Amino acid sequence: MVYPTAKSTVTGLLIGLTGLYFLPPSVMAEEDEPWSLEWYASLRMQAESVRPDQTDALADYRGFRDAFSRVGVRTEYAFNPRHQLFGQIEIPFDSVNMRFRDSYDQGGVGRDERESLRVARLGYRSPVGTLVAGQQWMPYYNAILLPVDQFSTFYSGFASYTTFRVKETLAYESPVWGGFSFGASYSSQAGNARSSSRIDDRRIQAVASYAIENHRLSVGMDDRGNAQGFSDRLYGATWSFNPGPWGLAVKYEVTDTDNPNSFFGDDAQAINVFGSYQYQNNVFKLMLANVEGYGEAIIHAGVDHKYSDNLTLFAEFYQEQETAALTCKRCGLAGFDAAASGGKVFAVGFRYNLSY
Repeated sequence: MVYPTAKSTVTGLLIGLTGLYFLPPSVMAEEDEPWSLEWYASLRMQAESVRPDQTDALADYRGFRDAFSRVGVRTEYAFNPRHQLFGQIEIPFDSVNMRFRDSYDQGGVGRDERESLRVARLGYRSPVGTLVAGQQWMPYYNAILLPVDQFSTFYSGFASYTTFRVKETLAYESPVWGGFSFGASYSSQAGNARSSSRIDDRRIQAVASYAIENHRLSVGMDDRGNAQGFSDRLYGATWSFNPGPWGLAVKYEVTDTDNPNSFFGDDAQAINVFGSYQYQNNVFKLMLANVEGYGEAIIHAGVDHKYSDNLTLFAEFYQEQETAALTCKRCGLAGFDAAASGGKVFAVGFRYNLSY
């Protein structure tokens, strides 16, 4: 079987999104503007001071780093208020290195084309649920990790074992029935592989949530697959509570694998406790975590200040016991060096959003 490349996926989606405009009038909703199109961009940059615990492996440095800037387009066509067709393409922009690529997945020998896209999806929303195809945010991330992934710097989101976005994915999200909802996804072998040298199998995820008043409980499974026949799964649960200006979330994950080459090993556990408080235009945040084999004891604290509708300023402190997020200056994954043995970061920066 021949799988489409990232370039062909983008081309197909662009053709599909453009084609929405030429749907016949007979299927258009009885509204003035059933078609919407929005271009957007988010420039995210930080100045940072980094001090690794082992300076022989990685020296102290100060400099600038991109905090996941992006540019994209969203579109939607409403057949009627209950049925909509929508699409999105989002491209990463490394504002410090001035390249259209992800500031963490910066490419290199053996890497695929994933770094050229953040999102490339086409979906259909109806009363029985939402079906989405393409590279997208995964159901497990949305249900389990998102409640604790609320920071603004480059160092947000590392305290987990899961993958945020996977290409060649088909995902379903149900409506909410009496507080209950569920979701699932299937990713092809080519979509799940991180490079042409990997032998990963398909990827399957399933999640379920129950929400009542200010409480939400979610459970999920991420079956990462392995073409050699090994079992390689991740299980997680998250409880969140959001009364008024306060926010609290607790996440627990555990790996379940018999694969001797698994990066995290069997029965590795991750525990995150996140809290936030909003006061006027400021949001104060604190997360304490322990992620076995990937950061170990982690402290992450920060504050966001909404200066205007478009501009948010932030300052954060990040500390990890073992290396997970720290890299060399202006580097991404290719600059990862476990010999640094963790370290501390202080960063200040801004997030400037535009849409039209």
